[in-house]
Amino acid sequence: MSNPFLTPSTLPYQLPPFALIRDEHYLPAFEAGFSEHLAEIDVIVGNPDPADFDNTIIALERAGQTLRRAALVFYSNSSSHSTDAIQKLETQIAPRYAEHEDNIHLNRALFERVDAVPVDGLDDEAARLAHEYRQRFIRAGAQLDDGAQQRLRDLNSELSTLSTEFQQRLLKDTNASALLLDDVAELDGLSPDDVASAADAAEAAGHPGKHLLTLILPTAQPAMESLTNRETRRRLHEASTGRGFRDNEANTLGIAARMAALRAERATLLGFANHAEAATDDQTAPSLDAIHSMLGKLAPAAVRNAQAEAGELETEAGHPIEAWDWAFYSERVRRAKFDVDLASLRPYFELERVLTDGVFFAANKLYGLTFHEREDLQGYHPEVRVWEVREEDGTGLGLFLGDYYTRDTKNGGAWMNSFVEQSALEGTRAVVINNLNISKPPAGEPTLLTYDQVVTTFHEFGHALHGLFSSVTYPLFSGTSVPRDFVEYPSQVNEMWILWPEVVANYARHYKTGDSLPKDTIDKLIAAQQWGEGFATTEYLGAALLDLAWHGIAPGTTVDDPAAFEQRALAEAGVDFAPVPPRYRTGYFKHIFAGGYSAAYYAYIWSEVLDADTVEWFKSSGGLTRENGDHFRQELLSRGNSLDPLEAFRTFRGRDASIDPLLARRGLA
Repeated sequence: MSNPFLTPSTLPYQLPPFALIRDEHYLPAFEAGFSEHLAEIDVIVGNPDPADFDNTIIALERAGQTLRRAALVFYSNSSSHSTDAIQKLETQIAPRYAEHEDNIHLNRALFERVDAVPVDGLDDEAARLAHEYRQRFIRAGAQLDDGAQQRLRDLNSELSTLSTEFQQRLLKDTNASALLLDDVAELDGLSPDDVASAADAAEAAGHPGKHLLTLILPTAQPAMESLTNRETRRRLHEASTGRGFRDNEANTLGIAARMAALRAERATLLGFANHAEAATDDQTAPSLDAIHSMLGKLAPAAVRNAQAEAGELETEAGHPIEAWDWAFYSERVRRAKFDVDLASLRPYFELERVLTDGVFFAANKLYGLTFHEREDLQGYHPEVRVWEVREEDGTGLGLFLGDYYTRDTKNGGAWMNSFVEQSALEGTRAVVINNLNISKPPAGEPTLLTYDQVVTTFHEFGHALHGLFSSVTYPLFSGTSVPRDFVEYPSQVNEMWILWPEVVANYARHYKTGDSLPKDTIDKLIAAQQWGEGFATTEYLGAALLDLAWHGIAPGTTVDDPAAFEQRALAEAGVDFAPVPPRYRTGYFKHIFAGGYSAAYYAYIWSEVLDADTVEWFKSSGGLTRENGDHFRQELLSRGNSLDPLEAFRTFRGRDASIDPLLARRGLA
């Protein structure tokens, strides 16, 4: 059988031919891709003509097509369907891929051509592309001497291997740490559907007659809100927070400490004081000091709010609050203060309706999009669904894939990936996917979401829209290929439609009766939105500041006790409030040790400044209208990184962002 990666897909929108792809295709495709790409680089370098935009920059943009096709599919699958075979392949491919990247970016002859490309006469997007290539080569070490380049190669190779190992150990430990319960009484408080799902999970894991509470990636676990048994809550919390910390083969702390040290050394080679300074050098934040200043101002107010909330919880509980008590008593206080019981709302949040009548409905009202499920097209797993997205006039825009259920081969959390990136240069349109981790209900039962899962569904679709709406010339600028501290902004804006009257009335209907979620309940939800912001902001800042602490260490620093380092970092940042642990602890902080967020977890709240200001603009401009949607799409969502993102924001908003809406939203004003 021929390798399906070696030629462009003939399926609609170049959807990868998943029906033909086998595990044995990946390694040969990468090998062919590496060789092909390097041969194309040799042609660029060996061109006797003077370097210009077409023979150097455009040639670089067009190079490496086979490698790109294989990498986009493989690395998506390594997160969403990480079988034993995929994991073994990743341990082989990851260091080779890192080596290949170095072979490109540390090629001095290639950099000299890139550096020599004249930009006079180029349009703005082309000039930006030439500048971006030059900066990428410099940031990758193209100007270093031979000795420094060799050390950089060694560092990149080891970091790639360690990142893969961190991810694989975490997946193993997350599955192994799921809480197995012998007595159904220990699940008191959970809905019958959740109890049935736990029974199914236990049976699938080889424990018939028992119940298994699987873990999601963040510290907080959804069941904590409802479990009445305090001992069960404690065990579930400790299962979650112990991932990566236990003294076994899945321990990740040593990997994290080693990665932080290697990143610090690499930053020094590149001329920076530490990895955090290097990682934030090309972000929208003006400096690392500016990031620390913002987080430092938010932290004391957030902790004060969390402490005030803890006081109310202790009054409700009648005893001191531990971390495993927080979610349970927070829901009780929410019910008492606002008459809102989030668990009771799940029958109104059925997945199919949330998607079709909520997420897709809002996109239709704002942008004129329609969604057509393509059962003739296949994903990489039977649970993956495929929709064709069309413009209002019926023109095809791209494909949207959805992979919503948790499984043992899927990493925790939720994310968006691209299988095909939009580019006018290549004539391609976007193919994107959203991954969530929703527990699969028993056969024949509806998938009922928590309110948080509804938020996540809208959020991740905001990323999908960013990819689908991309209208750029060059692949390097496509879709979500923007600075890390800007990428969360469009997805956070999309959350605003969850409780928008026209949207929530359309999707929030009881799955049995069809009755709409009562308006007074919606009003109470809105009134209660600021409850819990002390907790939410503190747990987030704990993770963001922990990230910056790990990546602010000086070169040569050895962290022998990562757990103690974590505790000290939280204390020094003023966010060591025991009832509110960080959203991610070091042992399972996949974002920074096996993802793209090292020294960038601050990006969520940095982006939220833009998000909160944009929400105010939508509200003051008429809300859910085509005029507003088209303006947001044209001036911001479609631009990718083809111009400075903050310039795109200014064009959209008419001014720089104000922090005041964020402070008001989070109760920090």
